[in-house]
Amino acid sequence: MARILVADDDLDQIKLRKALLEAGGHDVDIALSPTTTAQVLEHAAVDLVLMDLRFRNSEGEPDSREGLALIRRIRALGCQSPVVVLSGWPEELYGQPEESMVSRVLVKPISMAVLLQTVEELAA
Repeated sequence: MARILVADDDLDQIKLRKALLEAGGHDVDIALSPTTTAQVLEHAAVDLVLMDLRFRNSEGEPDSREGLALIRRIRALGCQSPVVVLSGWPEELYGQPEESMVSRVLVKPISMAVLLQTVEELAA
Protein backbone atom coordinates (compact mmCIF):
# COMPACT_ATOMS: atom_id res chain seq x y z
CA MET A 1 0.00 0.00 0.00
CA ALA A 2 1.33 3.40 -0.98
CA ARG A 3 0.54 6.93 0.12
CA ILE A 4 -0.36 8.90 -3.00
CA LEU A 5 -0.97 12.62 -3.46
CA VAL A 6 -3.42 13.41 -6.26
CA ALA A 7 -3.22 17.01 -7.49
CA ASP A 8 -5.74 18.38 -9.96
CA ASP A 9 -8.02 21.42 -10.08
CA ASP A 10 -10.94 19.28 -11.35
CA LEU A 11 -12.78 17.95 -8.29
CA ASP A 12 -14.57 15.27 -10.32
CA GLN A 13 -11.24 13.88 -11.57
CA ILE A 14 -9.84 13.92 -8.05
CA LYS A 15 -12.86 12.06 -6.67
CA LEU A 16 -12.61 9.43 -9.41
CA ARG A 17 -8.87 8.86 -8.95
CA LYS A 18 -9.15 8.87 -5.16
CA ALA A 19 -11.90 6.23 -5.22
CA LEU A 20 -9.98 4.06 -7.68
CA LEU A 21 -6.70 4.26 -5.79
CA GLU A 22 -8.33 3.65 -2.42
CA ALA A 23 -10.12 0.62 -3.87
CA GLY A 24 -6.66 -0.57 -4.86
CA GLY A 25 -5.59 -0.36 -1.21
CA HIS A 26 -3.71 2.94 -1.28
CA ASP A 27 -3.92 5.91 1.08
CA VAL A 28 -4.77 9.05 -0.91
CA ASP A 29 -4.28 12.71 -0.11
CA ILE A 30 -5.76 15.30 -2.45
CA ALA A 31 -4.85 18.82 -3.51
CA LEU A 32 -6.94 21.13 -5.69
CA SER A 33 -4.16 23.63 -6.39
CA PRO A 34 -0.38 23.87 -6.70
CA THR A 35 -0.29 25.79 -3.40
CA THR A 36 -2.17 23.05 -1.56
CA THR A 37 0.04 20.41 -3.19
CA ALA A 38 3.16 22.10 -1.84
CA GLN A 39 1.58 22.45 1.61
CA VAL A 40 0.78 18.74 1.76
CA LEU A 41 4.33 17.85 0.71
CA GLU A 42 5.79 20.18 3.32
CA HIS A 43 3.97 18.28 6.08
CA ALA A 44 3.74 14.69 4.88
CA ALA A 45 5.83 12.13 3.05
CA VAL A 46 4.19 10.51 0.04
CA ASP A 47 5.25 7.57 -2.08
CA LEU A 48 4.00 9.07 -5.36
CA VAL A 49 2.57 12.31 -6.73
CA LEU A 50 -0.09 11.98 -9.42
CA MET A 51 -0.76 15.38 -10.97
CA ASP A 52 -2.43 17.17 -13.82
CA LEU A 53 -0.30 19.53 -15.89
CA ARG A 54 -2.79 22.34 -16.38
CA PHE A 55 -3.95 24.29 -13.35
CA ARG A 56 -5.89 27.56 -13.33
CA ASN A 57 -3.69 30.64 -13.49
CA SER A 58 -4.45 34.03 -11.90
CA GLU A 59 -6.89 34.79 -14.74
CA GLY A 60 -8.73 31.51 -14.13
CA GLU A 61 -7.50 29.93 -17.37
CA PRO A 62 -6.02 26.40 -17.56
CA ASP A 63 -2.27 26.91 -17.91
CA SER A 64 0.50 24.31 -18.21
CA ARG A 65 2.99 26.83 -16.80
CA GLU A 66 1.27 26.32 -13.44
CA GLY A 67 1.97 22.59 -13.62
CA LEU A 68 5.56 23.12 -14.75
CA ALA A 69 6.10 25.45 -11.79
CA LEU A 70 4.54 22.84 -9.50
CA ILE A 71 6.97 20.16 -10.74
CA ARG A 72 9.88 22.48 -9.94
CA ARG A 73 8.38 23.27 -6.52
CA ILE A 74 7.94 19.57 -5.70
CA ARG A 75 11.61 18.96 -6.39
CA ALA A 76 12.69 22.17 -4.60
CA LEU A 77 10.92 20.88 -1.50
CA GLY A 78 13.25 17.89 -1.61
CA CYS A 79 10.55 15.41 -2.58
CA GLN A 80 12.27 12.56 -4.40
CA SER A 81 9.10 10.49 -4.84
CA PRO A 82 8.02 9.58 -8.36
CA VAL A 83 5.88 12.21 -10.08
CA VAL A 84 3.38 11.05 -12.68
CA VAL A 85 1.84 13.69 -14.93
CA LEU A 86 -1.59 13.01 -16.42
CA SER A 87 -2.27 15.35 -19.30
CA GLY A 88 -4.30 15.72 -22.44
CA TRP A 89 -1.56 18.03 -23.71
CA PRO A 90 1.73 16.23 -23.04
CA GLU A 91 3.50 18.26 -25.71
CA GLU A 92 3.40 21.17 -23.25
CA LEU A 93 5.81 19.15 -21.07
CA TYR A 94 7.89 17.37 -23.68
CA GLY A 95 11.23 19.07 -24.29
CA GLN A 96 10.90 21.26 -21.19
CA PRO A 97 13.47 20.97 -18.37
CA GLU A 98 10.68 19.74 -16.08
CA GLU A 99 10.23 16.64 -18.23
CA SER A 100 13.39 15.18 -16.69
CA MET A 101 11.94 15.76 -13.20
CA VAL A 102 8.98 13.42 -13.71
CA SER A 103 8.92 9.65 -13.71
CA ARG A 104 6.17 9.13 -16.24
CA VAL A 105 3.79 11.05 -18.47
CA LEU A 106 0.40 9.47 -19.11
CA VAL A 107 -1.80 10.87 -21.84
CA LYS A 108 -5.47 11.41 -21.04
CA PRO A 109 -7.80 9.73 -21.42
CA ILE A 110 -6.18 6.81 -19.62
CA SER A 111 -7.67 3.50 -18.60
CA MET A 112 -7.96 2.81 -14.92
CA ALA A 113 -6.01 -0.44 -15.41
CA VAL A 114 -3.03 1.45 -16.85
CA LEU A 115 -3.19 4.02 -14.07
CA LEU A 116 -3.21 1.33 -11.36
CA GLN A 117 -0.39 -0.57 -13.06
CA THR A 118 1.71 2.60 -13.25
CA VAL A 119 1.14 3.31 -9.56
CA GLU A 120 2.09 -0.25 -8.65
CA GLU A 121 5.29 -0.02 -10.70
CA LEU A 122 6.44 3.36 -9.40
CA ALA A 123 5.28 3.31 -5.79
CA ALA A 124 6.68 -0.14 -5.01
